[in-house]
Amino acid sequence: MSTAILTGQPVPGSSIEDDLRSLGFDVRIAADTSEAETLLAAVPGDRRVAVVDARFVGHLHALRLGLTDPRFPLAAVPGAVTAQPAGRQALTRAMARENSAGGGTTLLDNLADRIVTALDADGSAVHRPELGSLVATVPADAQAGSEARQAVAAVDDEAVRLKSAVKSRDGFFTTHFISPYSRYLARWCARRGLTPNQVTTASLLTALIAAGCAATGTRAGYVAAGVLLIASFVLDCTDGQLARYSLQYSTLGAWLDATFDRAKEYAYYAGLALGAARGGDDVWALALGAMILQTCRHVVDFSFNEANHDATANTSPTAALSDKLDSVGWTVWVRRMIVLPIGERWAMIAVLTAVTTPRITFYVLLVGCAFAATYTTAGRVLRSLTRKARRTDRAAQALADLADSGPLAQGLTRIARRVSLRAPAYTALVGTAVVLLAAWFGGYGSWVPVLGAVFYVLQSPLAVARPLKGSLDWLVPPLFRAAEYCTVLILAAEAKVNGALPAAFGLVAAVAYHHYDTVYRIRGNAGASPAWLVRAIGGHEGRTLLVTVLAAALTASQFTVALTVLAVAVALLVLFESIRFWVSAGAPAVHDEGEPA
Repeated sequence: MSTAILTGQPVPGSSIEDDLRSLGFDVRIAADTSEAETLLAAVPGDRRVAVVDARFVGHLHALRLGLTDPRFPLAAVPGAVTAQPAGRQALTRAMARENSAGGGTTLLDNLADRIVTALDADGSAVHRPELGSLVATVPADAQAGSEARQAVAAVDDEAVRLKSAVKSRDGFFTTHFISPYSRYLARWCARRGLTPNQVTTASLLTALIAAGCAATGTRAGYVAAGVLLIASFVLDCTDGQLARYSLQYSTLGAWLDATFDRAKEYAYYAGLALGAARGGDDVWALALGAMILQTCRHVVDFSFNEANHDATANTSPTAALSDKLDSVGWTVWVRRMIVLPIGERWAMIAVLTAVTTPRITFYVLLVGCAFAATYTTAGRVLRSLTRKARRTDRAAQALADLADSGPLAQGLTRIARRVSLRAPAYTALVGTAVVLLAAWFGGYGSWVPVLGAVFYVLQSPLAVARPLKGSLDWLVPPLFRAAEYCTVLILAAEAKVNGALPAAFGLVAAVAYHHYDTVYRIRGNAGASPAWLVRAIGGHEGRTLLVTVLAAALTASQFTVALTVLAVAVALLVLFESIRFWVSAGAPAVHDEGEPA
């Protein structure tokens, strides 16, 4: 159990002790700084501890935000400060300093706030949550206390808590058609002791059932699939709102939420393809194309953000125009909708599944996502070209990790560094274009794609030989993704044998999972995937070369078997390492306030 040290004599009629106990704290009372330091030392080092002024007046949710959020080692609101085990040493030092300054005999005014000042002076990072209309204060006198209590009574604590459970930036469909009621579903779950991870799992299961319904290939199955896909999205919104409502953030939960979204959508694509096949229509190429397009879109988003989130530069004219448009209400929603975020996309897929065919659904999805990808990528290229940014070593390392270079590229990097190339993005673009054109015109059974892949292997280390700090270097990872995934798609389609495209779908899905896993490790400041895993699965250039060799050397049926075996092997390796890492690692929880594409 967490411990709260209440400093000073309790104020008659104050609910602070009951409030702290309702938040899961064991309350201890200290009359002076010496006793507070003694009580702090007595709390086991593996438990959360808080120091709270007994005169505190404020909303219960303000205390909850300040004292129970698991993402931050140190956090504070006026009149209260808390430390998790990772921040315990800093809190102990600050308490000792205050005890020494006061002689240890009297509790000077507002010990909690003075501890926070000492923590700031030590350079410790203290999280201060945005309280908005919530009240958190230590009144200086009776009149101030009366005014503070009136301010507390004037604001509905629960209404603020419900409102803050919804993301600050969501798409139009999510904001206006899901969140108005899903927040109440989140509260219902919280009051029954359900966890965000349980809701996340329920969302995955619902989406998998939807995919199964789509796989039946019947109109009733398609209608049920559309309804269940929307239900899955409602639960997907609910799990995040439940996490924010009850502050139940976790490393495992962040990973589940991030990866399950992709698993749900891509499993649904497979379900649609299976359903179409039952009706005699082969749309596996469209399903794989949709998955490739979505994954490349996400890598563009992740790479651009990683390259620029800590960059220092002048303001781009393109960014200034974007900010100006954001100040006009209707343009905000239009710009959020045209990028086809997850809410709009899933709603479109659900409706089209119910009323049309899988082929039409994929056609519309591909056109919509292609337009969205063109719009967002073009805007980011313009921003990059007009914003002379100075990017950090951390950003360059993140892009290098996202590139996923395997042993072939790594072995050639030392030689590549001797070649003075200043345009990694253009180098990656040339390599991508050559391997895709070779696969397209060479076709299945030809060694031309192998020659293109060899050129690609030789070009790829040139793109990552130097730190990726250029204005367009964030394009290198998505170009590598497009080269690998599309090569697999083209050769599987050219094989013209049943099973080749589903096997290719499985392989790309397994590799894409590895790339998403790398992204969320980096976003959680946990580093990239281990070097042994990247070597074991060959890196992007090794897998691309291997697939072209298999297509040239094997019959179509053998190629299908080889793709299947490769997909299973990659999936087993990346899933084993991913689950091992996220279940056991101490990586911080990732809390995403934006709506992912």
